[in-house]
Amino acid sequence: MSLDGDIALLKRVPLFGDLPTEQLRLIAFSAVRLDLVPGQVLFREGSKAACGYVVSTGRLELTADNGKKPKAVAACEAGALIGEAALFIETRRPATATAAIPSQVIEIDRKLITRMLNEYPQIALRMRATLADRLTATVFELGRVRQALARIERMQPRRPS
Repeated sequence: MSLDGDIALLKRVPLFGDLPTEQLRLIAFSAVRLDLVPGQVLFREGSKAACGYVVSTGRLELTADNGKKPKAVAACEAGALIGEAALFIETRRPATATAAIPSQVIEIDRKLITRMLNEYPQIALRMRATLADRLTATVFELGRVRQALARIERMQPRRPS
């Protein structure tokens, strides 16, 4: 994909969508492009995470095993950001990412994002606002799930002790 194509792709990613073209160009120019064949593992569950990946083409399957049989967690297609937390903090991968079909991803290093946040405070403010909005939406959805679970629990017959 061309530099302009990578910039257009990054604009579709919610975390980067509000960034100016100049900063998207910096990310796209600094990113590493990786081609994956079907069955190729991009990263394994539990491994250290120092970067995020944006799926450029294809599809990656995320699986987690938690010490058991691997279970599908998600499928990520073009425009998906995998490993968002790793762009900001030291963390470990919660799942294994494997190419389901021929795929291409762009790898974005945490050091680049840290440098951008330090050099362009307005970017830090935009990303903070985006993350805050998503966190608020997540907390709201968790409240709805909690209410649904409470309704289900009230409907369950009580067992004698």
